[in-house]
Amino acid sequence: MTSRIPRDSRLRLVRPRPLAAAPRAMNQRRSRRPAPRPPEGTPAPAELARMARSGLAGAARVAHWADAALRPGRDGASPDGKGTLSEATAELAAEDLGLTAAQVRADWDTARLAGLVEVHGDSARPGWRLRAWDRDDSAVLRGWVALFDAWSLAHPEPREYEPSAVAEVVSAMPQVLSFLQLSAGPVPVAQLLDLLGQRVTELRTERCEIPYGPQPEPVQQPPADGETPLDALLDWALHALASVGALTYGDAQATLTPLGSWAVWVKLEQICVAAQSPAGNIEQSAEDMLRGCSQLRPNAARAEYRAWLAARTVGSAVGQLIDAARGEDALLRGLAFEALRVVGAPAEPDVRAAVGEATLRPYALLWLAEHDGIDPEDAHEVLTREEATWMWVDTAAAVADHGEAPLLVRHLESAIQPTVPMLLDEVRAVGHPRTVQVLVALAAAHPDPALAKAVRRAAFQVHTGGS
Repeated sequence: MTSRIPRDSRLRLVRPRPLAAAPRAMNQRRSRRPAPRPPEGTPAPAELARMARSGLAGAARVAHWADAALRPGRDGASPDGKGTLSEATAELAAEDLGLTAAQVRADWDTARLAGLVEVHGDSARPGWRLRAWDRDDSAVLRGWVALFDAWSLAHPEPREYEPSAVAEVVSAMPQVLSFLQLSAGPVPVAQLLDLLGQRVTELRTERCEIPYGPQPEPVQQPPADGETPLDALLDWALHALASVGALTYGDAQATLTPLGSWAVWVKLEQICVAAQSPAGNIEQSAEDMLRGCSQLRPNAARAEYRAWLAARTVGSAVGQLIDAARGEDALLRGLAFEALRVVGAPAEPDVRAAVGEATLRPYALLWLAEHDGIDPEDAHEVLTREEATWMWVDTAAAVADHGEAPLLVRHLESAIQPTVPMLLDEVRAVGHPRTVQVLVALAAAHPDPALAKAVRRAAFQVHTGGS
């Protein structure tokens, strides 16, 4: 069986656009349409968040422990580039939490995939979702959806499974999950296996791996040596999805959990799980004001920024916006600098000081370039290739958290790399803490099976520290 690997020239990006245009895409809205309602019987968001908190309780507990016990300057991770806990740290956490070291490691891994902790080389820090865990239901649900998207990483396949067959099943599972969601009840595994086989055949046909024209009636053959049978792969996939709480699996049947059913519906409807614009932005904090403006058109957002700024002294307003940009939510980082563009010259000293902060540096450099009169379409040229790639991942994280799947796919156009393999190589090297989540979301969203497979492989390599 043939496959298209990352160096294949057919995996090529479209003509690059200036990266500075990417954050602006977040503010583009399509024509309004009535918000679709979830299927009848779907629990309320607060109840779904309660379920997600319950399922991720172990991960949140380990993340909170790490936040309290591993302050800056202490070594809590192994220097292996994987973000795994050191032996000493795992044992200490197990003793403090009354768990085994294996349980701590499993919960830590879940916390990483859900964005509760973010790994930077051999150190880690709390993710913004952990900070909002007890007060923001949407942050909790986005964390659970991130884990749901990464189900194949949360429960890796056995080593003896053939990698290309695993990739086909991962690509085919969305259709299986859609069928489960539409069934709204238990479905026999035999029926799911039949559907999976059909979808895998379609994927192979799309890659021209099955000849067209009349073919003899297929005869059921045992798998060839080294080939993993589909029933074993389906069993692994269902166990993996059950491990993240998306479904229940037993007695030769599978059923989506309420959370799993809701998540599949969200994916199907391509809904943005983001806060609605609140009334009275002028009275809000910088962070809440930016969240409120996230769904406005650019002109309307700028009007909101001006009204908010007019109610505050310049120094206070700029300081609040810079603080909001330092947070873990990449969308707010981009919006904060859009608001600082409205401030103009009075913000220059603070923005220039922000150049020294790694997280803010690319945004600050673009702001200063535009302030100095460089055309916004050319401002991206002031960034190094590494800074541009870091900002591409940061913007992709914002799209993955707050945008729709097609927007994430279109975000590929803003990359400076001419091919997907080059992009993946440089994304892996840049070390952005959200790299795994971004690549998993892009693989789940992209319609090209070969490209999705390459991106998924890169996500796995970043997650495991492989090459």
